[in-house]
Amino acid sequence: MTDVESLDPAATTSPADVEATPTKHAGLALVLILTAQLMVVLDSTIANIALPYIGNDLDISQANLTWIVTGYALAFGGLLLLGGRLGDLYGRRRLFTIGLVTFAVASLLGGVAANEAMLLGSRALQGVGAAMAAPAALALITTTFPAGPARNRAMAAYATMSGVGAAIGLILGGWLTGLDSFAGLDVEGWRLTFLINVPIGLIAAAAVPRILAESESHPGQMDIPGAITGTLGLLGIVFGLSRAGEEAYGWDHAQTITSLVAGVVLLVAFAIVESRVEHPLLPVRIFANRTRATSFVAMMIAPAAMFAMFYFLSLFIQQIMGFSPLEAGFAFLPFSFGIVIGAGLASNLVARVDARFLAGTGTLLAAAALFMFSRIPVDESPKAVLTALADGGADINYWTHLFPFIVLMAIGMGLVFVPMTLTAVHHVRAEDSGIGSGVLNTMQQVGGALGLATLSTVALHFTNDQASEVAKPMAEAITATGGDPTAVVPGTDLSFLEAAIFGSSFPEGAVHAFLVASMLMLAASAVIWTFLNVKHTELATDAPEGVHVG
Repeated sequence: MTDVESLDPAATTSPADVEATPTKHAGLALVLILTAQLMVVLDSTIANIALPYIGNDLDISQANLTWIVTGYALAFGGLLLLGGRLGDLYGRRRLFTIGLVTFAVASLLGGVAANEAMLLGSRALQGVGAAMAAPAALALITTTFPAGPARNRAMAAYATMSGVGAAIGLILGGWLTGLDSFAGLDVEGWRLTFLINVPIGLIAAAAVPRILAESESHPGQMDIPGAITGTLGLLGIVFGLSRAGEEAYGWDHAQTITSLVAGVVLLVAFAIVESRVEHPLLPVRIFANRTRATSFVAMMIAPAAMFAMFYFLSLFIQQIMGFSPLEAGFAFLPFSFGIVIGAGLASNLVARVDARFLAGTGTLLAAAALFMFSRIPVDESPKAVLTALADGGADINYWTHLFPFIVLMAIGMGLVFVPMTLTAVHHVRAEDSGIGSGVLNTMQQVGGALGLATLSTVALHFTNDQASEVAKPMAEAITATGGDPTAVVPGTDLSFLEAAIFGSSFPEGAVHAFLVASMLMLAASAVIWTFLNVKHTELATDAPEGVHVG
């Protein structure tokens, strides 16, 4: 998924406060840093295309598939600020290396995962590695390249890599998932989407001491209680929301209620801790400015809706329309081009047009696109579903019903990310500039995880209702055509009845998820139009050094 990681210094030290260390390996250093950034961003999207195959091979339910995405996002977002703080305390090169090794080891565990628990654990560990590597990577640019043209070019390359990484992740994920062997070895393709990180991460980690200089350490304290209560609180909320959507649990189940209550209590404890410790991960003062607070809220809601497009649409394109993994990857390619167009447009206009108009318009465009996804025409009747099974996919035109709105969504989000990144550090104190933009990235990751959990609950509710309604008529329709409802569909573990029920019920859940996602995007738009009142003349002279846009 394309995000604002490319635009935010996630370290807790202001770039202006860091003295660049000249190095004769500057070019190699940049390649190394960009490789790490590519790996982290790529892993946010590469698994989306593989989801149906992972679920089939490891027998992961539709409800739990979301944890492959949210597990990574929660660990990454929940520990990102702690990762930046650790880099300040113990040296960014050291933490960068540890992060790369952790990410590589986690990827190996994911690639050889034998069951659901092992895979989900590896995804969380990947998030931990990313939370250490990502903030250190951007901070290392400031310590390697002196302020001025050299640093600006490095920042521009770093920003570009994030956009390119999203596209590469989708296409590479599709290609690898479609393989059934590699280097003469029989292996499920989805495993390669994880294993590809192992040599990249280990080679990069081995090169770090030879190429990058260590930054100075800064004595201080770590906010461990804040990291624990905040991350576990978010985990409790997401787990509770996920359980609420499952037919076996529901909103009134003890496990759902306990998880939600525990999550809320832990987040309250997190807020109390942050208001009292000397070196908080999330300083309360960062929210004191109305412009910044608005940016954080809006960028917590908007990605929640955007995650829905990638998750549900990737499943829809493959499991309902019958696209191959590689075709599904290329189906999302226009999103990467669209977001570059939108971000470029916003970069050119932000000095002349108020951020409210740019971001407000962007969220309206994205909301319109999500609404149109909810209008994808799917015939859910038994006859149409059985015909789609026989033909290898439903008769839905990609160029008419998906392509225009993928591009519209991308341009809209490009218009949102640039001004929101600038307003996130509006009037921020020099020592808090890294925290301000780091909080923005944290809000995005956490918002995406919470949003996907919520929208998955919505989707499962309507999916289960539809499945109950069509089960009997679908079985009768299969029998009427001379088929056996219990016979297994070739290449899957599903019976014809199960596959037919899924073909009729999943679209029902997906379109309602898209509809709720469009409402979330409208809520983000309302926040922006109502509360974001900073003028472009003020914003144009207010961005601290080191915050790259465009």
